[in-house]
Formats: sequence, C-alpha cells, structure tokens
Amino acid sequence: MKGMVTSAATLLPFSLCLLLLCRPSLAQFERSPWQSVRRSGEQSQCGVEKLNALEPIREVRSEAGVTEYYQNNAQFECAGVAAFRRTIEPRGLLLPSFSNAPRLVYIIQGRGIYGTVIPGCPETFQSFQQSESEKQSEKGQRQRFRDEHQRIHHFKQGDVIAIAAGVAHWCYNDGDTPVIAFTVSDISNSANQLDENHRQFLLAGRRSSSWRQSRKEQEPSSEGNILSGFDTKLLAAAIGVDREVARKLQCKDDQRGEIVRVEKGLEVLRPSSEKQEREERGRGTNGLEEAMCSMRNRENIDSSRRADVYIPRGGRITNLNSQKLPMLSFIQLSAERVVLYKNAMLAPHWNINAHSVTYCTGGRGGVQVVDNNGKTVFDGELRQGQLLVIPQNFAVIKQAGNEGFEFTSIKTIDNAMVNTIVGKASALRGMPEEVLMNSYRINRNEARRVKFNRGHEMAIFSPRSEGRADA
Repeated sequence: MKGMVTSAATLLPFSLCLLLLCRPSLAQFERSPWQSVRRSGEQSQCGVEKLNALEPIREVRSEAGVTEYYQNNAQFECAGVAAFRRTIEPRGLLLPSFSNAPRLVYIIQGRGIYGTVIPGCPETFQSFQQSESEKQSEKGQRQRFRDEHQRIHHFKQGDVIAIAAGVAHWCYNDGDTPVIAFTVSDISNSANQLDENHRQFLLAGRRSSSWRQSRKEQEPSSEGNILSGFDTKLLAAAIGVDREVARKLQCKDDQRGEIVRVEKGLEVLRPSSEKQEREERGRGTNGLEEAMCSMRNRENIDSSRRADVYIPRGGRITNLNSQKLPMLSFIQLSAERVVLYKNAMLAPHWNINAHSVTYCTGGRGGVQVVDNNGKTVFDGELRQGQLLVIPQNFAVIKQAGNEGFEFTSIKTIDNAMVNTIVGKASALRGMPEEVLMNSYRINRNEARRVKFNRGHEMAIFSPRSEGRADA
C-alpha cells in the first residue's frame, strides 16, 4: 500500500499539470460544431461601419529580423484577435517566449526548426556526446547525458503551426532565405484570462523599443524578459548559479532584440528529416502523455494534393480543422488556404461560426463584404501583404485578378463552417422554386437560372464569358 501511495504522489504533479493545461478544452470534444468557445461574459463589439485592407503600421527591429504589427483597430476588436508578421534572417534565432493567447502561425516563406516546451512532458531528445575531459573523468562509469530537451520539429513553406497559450516556444532559421511568418493570436479565447491585449512574455533577450497595444492608447515602452524583473540575488539562488550568470540571464544590457544571429549556426539534437520526425512521434506513448506531449501541432496546407476542393480552371481550397489536426481542438482556431486562378471567383458565402482574418500571400483580388443591413462595408482590392478581417456572418465575394489571387484565412474556431449563397449545396440551391419566385418577384424561368446556372459548381467558380452568364 505504501508503494502505491508513493507512485500516486509521483504521478500527481505530472497529471495535474496536464489537466490544468487541457482543462478549458477537454469538454470541447463533445461540443457541437455550431457552438463557439469565446470568452464567457464578454461579447466582442462588431459595430463595424467600414472595413479596410490593412498593412503593418509598426515594427520592432532585432539583430537578425523584424516583427511588424498590424494596428489594433475596430476590425480586430470585433474578431477578438491580434496579428503580426515576422521575418527571421538565415541563422536567426527567435528567442524563447510565451503568449497570453493561443495562436496559429502560417509560414509564408522559408524553412527551419522550432520547439515548444509543454509542462509535464518528458525531455525525449537526449545527447550522449562528451568532451575528452568528460570521457577521461568518467572511465569505468556509466556515460551521462550532455544535453536533453523536448522534441524539436521541422517546418517549411505552407506549414500551419498551432501554439497553445502560455506554452514556451522558440524558432530557428536553418535555411538560406529569410523565414516569413504570419501569426494570428486569439485574444478573446477562453484560455486568455488577462485582458484584450496581445501580450508576449520574453524568456530571454529584450526589445530595445516597442509599443503597448491598447484600445485607448499606444505608447512607447521598454520591454525586458520576465527574468529581468526579479532580484538578481534571489534569481541566482532559485536557479542555483552565481550572480554573474543570473545577471546574464536578465539580459539588461543585451541590445540584440528578440531575434538574434547565431554566427556559427545552431547545433541541437533534432530529427535529420521530416520522415525521422514522424517515426519518432509514432513511438509508444500513452494516456495523458499521448494527449498533449505527442500531439502533432503542424500541418502543411500548400500542397495541391491535400486540397479539399479542386476546380481545373478555377483553383483549389484546403481546409485545416480539428478533424485533420486534433491540436486545434485545444486552441480553438483553424485555417483555410485558397488559390484562385486568373479571373476565377470564390462563391459568395458567409462564415457560419467564426470570424476570419484573411491574409493575401500572392497576386491580388477584388473583395466585397456586406453586413446584416445590406450595407457594403468593404469594396476594394486585397494585395499581397495586406489582410482583411471578415466578421462572422458578413457576406463576402472574392474574385481573382489577371495575376490570380492566393490567400490564407485564420478562423476563430477549430471547425469553421461556410455557407455558400449560390452553387452546389448552397442556400439558394436548397430552396424550392416557388420560394425564390415569391421572395425575389421573379418568374419560374428566372428562379431556375438562379438555382441551376452555377448548380454544378461548388465553392469555386471558373471564369465565364458574359455571353454564358444567362445560359
């Protein structure tokens, strides 16, 4: 009995840690896709009179990269999100940090490695390399670890990476081109108990200058890492190092910013390929450990082979939801990748259960958005590098220009649903002719054309000549 009590006591901290991490989301596996999980007791203000295509307006430069922030205006307040774009130069290391809200990161360009450190999960990557002095001093003894750490992952262009609130993470560019990543942070998510500001907590480094994002004001502020606020003597005692090392950890004189250059390259134990990474992930874990520690948090949505909708002359749509990536159930976000060919059109639609943050990654397209009063709140062009927030249920139509139109949308629920207005499986296609005739004061012929002219096409409409429009 005594042995059983000891085992239970040993397991308790690990189990409790995971339960606390998962607590807001465990019930969501039984939740209907029609339900949302936004912060209770607080409703976003969506009295949007006009939407705008947005570009970054503020930037924070570092030694090996730059972070560009989009203005926290009424559109973002409506969706309850914050957005920024980050560029990491080759051999650039994004220093460890964590955030007050879950986020999705879309890799626009480049490749590299990253790590997320989940509390309670084991350090499964272990290095047995030793220096010559260590080998001599340990002759006849069992070889000890030189380093051990949690799992490291590869990423590449087109990947979507899910990061839970409060989870420490870092990233390194091991390629030859800059990494460009677009991030949406869901600050209205129930996991965020602070306020409706995006807050990034640095574990290392400091920002030489930045801005505090607030509904009422934006003012310059000096930001250090979380260790810099502790008393140096107390920090040294807590970590078990001398004061000089503790002072270095506080980075008070470090002016490199949040992205630093690793001159000789980063040498860490990691899978040599994505194939090896998949094999490592597949090795036996079970119970609570399997729930979080071995859960995939990355999926690629750029490949045409993974498209959910493909129209030869129109383009393709790839959806990423919690059915494909279960991790999204925990952070309540999803993504959609759309590639429209020249002059193709995305069927008029609305998002049933989510706000959408649409970021243009290539080409350009015309976009119109209409609110519940039938008022056009956006009628313009979305170009590469711009984003547009489309509130839940607002009707939208998008058409590619001569260069085509490519965009990625981050949506504020794990299983986002869309209802199209026309086309196969659409709202108007599903209504009786008589209902359409009396609703729009049209004759039967016209009602049939409304229902069936695009009736065999779903989601993406190929370009048509004007002569075929009434066929």
